[in-house]
Amino acid sequence: MAEQKKTKVAVSTTAKKTATAKNGTVKKVTAKKQEVAINAVNVGFKAGDVYQALASEAKPLTVADIEKTAKISHEEVLLGLGWLLKEGKVKDENEKIVLA
Repeated sequence: MAEQKKTKVAVSTTAKKTATAKNGTVKKVTAKKQEVAINAVNVGFKAGDVYQALASEAKPLTVADIEKTAKISHEEVLLGLGWLLKEGKVKDENEKIVLA
């Protein structure tokens, strides 16, 4: 059996927020970068999250809708969709994703 190769991909989630302090100065806050582990186990779990989101809504969803419903990042949604597309579990319908 071939050994699985573990790869990590840096996901840029640097959302900049500004807040005004009491003295009128502007404070910038940046979020930490999130890493997505790309291996068969992690991608399989993300595919399950995407599938469950689609099944719970029972209607075609956009990638952004799947992100919100499954509460996972954009990159994780794409990883899960790739897995499900390869298996024939989902299909594209008017630029939205629906269960096959």
